[in-house]
Amino acid sequence: MANAIFSIDPPANEPVLEYRPGSNERRRIKDELQRLRNMEMEIPLIIGGRPIKTGNLGRCTIPHDHGHQLALFHQAGEKEVSVAIEAAASAAGEWAAMDWYDRLAIFTRAADLIAGPRRMTLNAATMLGQGKNIFQAEIDSACEIIDFLRFNAFYATQIYRQQPQSGPAEWNHLEYRPLEGFVFAVTPFNFTAIAGNLPSAPAMLGNTVLWKPASSAVYSAWMLMETFIEAGLPPGVINFIPGSGARVGTPVLASPDLAGIHFTGSTSVFQGMWKTVADNLGRYRGYPRIVGETGGKDFVFVHPSADPDAVVTALIRGAFEYQGQKCSAVSRTYLPKSLWAELKEKLTAALLTIKVGTPEDFSNFVNAVIDRAAFDAITGYIEYARKHAEAEIIAGGAYDRSSGYFIEPTVILTTDPHFKTMEEEIFGPVLTVYVYADEDFEATLDLCDRTSPYALTGAIWARDRGAVATARRRLVHAAGNFYINDKPTGAVVGRQPFGGGRMSGTNDKAGSFLNLYRWVSPRTIKENFLPATDYRYPFMDAE
Repeated sequence: MANAIFSIDPPANEPVLEYRPGSNERRRIKDELQRLRNMEMEIPLIIGGRPIKTGNLGRCTIPHDHGHQLALFHQAGEKEVSVAIEAAASAAGEWAAMDWYDRLAIFTRAADLIAGPRRMTLNAATMLGQGKNIFQAEIDSACEIIDFLRFNAFYATQIYRQQPQSGPAEWNHLEYRPLEGFVFAVTPFNFTAIAGNLPSAPAMLGNTVLWKPASSAVYSAWMLMETFIEAGLPPGVINFIPGSGARVGTPVLASPDLAGIHFTGSTSVFQGMWKTVADNLGRYRGYPRIVGETGGKDFVFVHPSADPDAVVTALIRGAFEYQGQKCSAVSRTYLPKSLWAELKEKLTAALLTIKVGTPEDFSNFVNAVIDRAAFDAITGYIEYARKHAEAEIIAGGAYDRSSGYFIEPTVILTTDPHFKTMEEEIFGPVLTVYVYADEDFEATLDLCDRTSPYALTGAIWARDRGAVATARRRLVHAAGNFYINDKPTGAVVGRQPFGGGRMSGTNDKAGSFLNLYRWVSPRTIKENFLPATDYRYPFMDAE
């Protein structure tokens, strides 16, 4: 142990590379895209630091070219889960006993590897495997995961610094122990950064982890796992176990050693896991920590005083970047009648300029959705709207899956504020518009608040400050991340901690110290330097 009190300087957000024509980074990413396209990988499990091949294989394919196979990956089952739980338990003691600065140094080095030699590989993997264009990949699989790793390392030191006061002849300490058992990290397809953060955040605080990445994003998740290993992660600290939810999740949730769940994904899956944990409470050592971010039905609410040009840009970027496959993506918007004609003209005209196609062509703004299941679900909503009198498709509505899962950015106008596409999460490039009477501004705010069971992100657009204040007050519980004159996507680590309430999750704010507190179990330690030697107190003395 070093005889020093180390500190980590407050980090700065990783700069976003622009990939302009002729730039060095543009040349490098194109080269890396070609390199990865021309090789096929075989991805094993990693349990206790060892690669394991089960022979039960899944496929990593390209959403915009679904006939192209990038990799085969081995899938875990009950046997492998059992081995992973044992590996996590075996590694737990030494990992928890490691000095905090040595643990954090591993993930700080991982951030530097991603910022430097691994940046293009992780971005190219995200572009090919998850269908992101270069800008969406850069802000996700480079900048955001780098920020998560660097900021969480800093936040951990800030937590460790929080100590109680000591009185005369005593020392009081607060020890931030890891949880007793393992953390189960279940990560989504849509953000490589989230896939890296969910297992690494608990691990930084001394926990061991079982990590199940989404089957549709194993490719980039594997690149992250390789990075953690290269950065010096000891065997058994993070165990990489891709596989089906049932074959992996069922034995994991049945284990007495389950200490926590770190989840991002669908509401139904999260609720099912929570119910299973409740049913199994009698078999656990303690009450598992459950941290989850799930769905959203995110809104933009426009006041008559808003700037129409800025609103149109916010709607397009907020609804259609990454094909609307963001938990925070705009899915419903409330527009005032006085601005509707102008907004409609500008919105539909702008949408006509958007190109849809492969992210390997940098001129395309919208790319393919993740897989066939998503394609079918999203187009089902479009067809539902097409058939109903309460709705009109005013832009887009076309789709094609012959070579890739492409769906045009689609705008639906409805006269029913409770129309299906106003209430249900779609997770695709579909925006529904409801036009309200200007004089009904406050009543429509209340309608917006009541319409969805979710409360993840939302935005108010207004130049009238009184309208902003009213919306902020009336929509206080409608969004965990609330935006004023901005799109409700693109939260930045250290600036806008992310998470929502209601059915959107536990609102533990990824990208802040609040999330890290969930992965520690504090122990208060009092040391008395002058213990009492007589049980009697002064009040007992004779007069």
